Amino acid sequence: MTTGFYFDERCFWHSGGNYALTLPVGDLVQPLAAGGLPESPETKRRLKNLLDVSGLAAELTLRSATPADRSALERVHPADLLDRFKEMSDAGGGELGLRTPFGKGGYEIAVLSAGLATEAVRSVAKGDLQNAYALSRPPGHHCLPDWPNGFCLLANIAIAIETAKAEGLVDRVAVLDWDVHHGNGTEAIFYDRDDVLTISLHQEKNYPLDTGDLEHRGKGAGLGFNINIPLPPGGGHNTYLHAMEKVVLPALADYKPDLIIVACGFDASAFDPLSRMLATADTFRQMTKQVMASAQAMCDGKLVLVHEGGYSEAYVPFCGHAVIEELSGSAITADDPMAASLATRQPNARVEAFFAELIDEMADFFAKPPEGG
Repeated sequence: MTTGFYFDERCFWHSGGNYALTLPVGDLVQPLAAGGLPESPETKRRLKNLLDVSGLAAELTLRSATPADRSALERVHPADLLDRFKEMSDAGGGELGLRTPFGKGGYEIAVLSAGLATEAVRSVAKGDLQNAYALSRPPGHHCLPDWPNGFCLLANIAIAIETAKAEGLVDRVAVLDWDVHHGNGTEAIFYDRDDVLTISLHQEKNYPLDTGDLEHRGKGAGLGFNINIPLPPGGGHNTYLHAMEKVVLPALADYKPDLIIVACGFDASAFDPLSRMLATADTFRQMTKQVMASAQAMCDGKLVLVHEGGYSEAYVPFCGHAVIEELSGSAITADDPMAASLATRQPNARVEAFFAELIDEMADFFAKPPEGG
């Protein structure tokens, strides 16, 4: 099995603005010692560092990529947005949307981030690699066509999909988003289409506050091809695996994509400052194992994971390492130092039963033909 790992040091140089967590500094909001948004380079850099130190990086096909070209960007984003982004970037930076600050050169970094995702998808779709992980930064799943949003400046996965389609490499693509926040950008881009299945497994009403509802199932030709699985806080390891088994995997099996892409955020982990979901490194490992089995059954194992959120500098590297261990079939491990503690902190049996019942109800809901649109 050949697993690609796409990264570029320049993506670690993307800079956030004058924020304290997600609050603009000013009035009564003091700056944090670390400064900026929680979407910092350190979670990603430390993941790459851990891969190097453990020796797993040596078993991967390590690659960078060329930036996504303008024609690829314009398949998703209007030209006037791209022009404004470039002009602001050249002038020293700014903020185009909501919580999307960038410094000088931010445009070039974002285009490179999209390029990493695009090349990972291209290489897997062509059969050059069995599967791949793109350490894209800045992330992309919140970005709407005309409005950057939630740390996301360009819609990396959508750009990669549209490029693969334009090159005749895929017809049907499934996107599974297990970032803890709703994948509203990816959903919006493909909401009225049936050639891309979008599935978002997220903490309910975390971010954005007004998207991600169960009833939002697409419209027009896309009706029934958008699936939201909103979970209340505190779900934990077994809840995520149950949601995968009861909703996600059956949806993938019904759709039979040519390629599966995972919007791979690690912010559902128990140590993330922006979530309350209690997932562990093993949660992400087991979900990877599940989706790999689905990919093997329906699209020759063609699977790409594109990095999204995850804001615990200490814990994200162990989550990412577990995923890439599974993805590559490596015997090299980086044992989760918090595994015993997190096993104790998982929801009790009564709470897990509540979550299981809720997910079973969702599965029944999705088994019925969608209404409206």
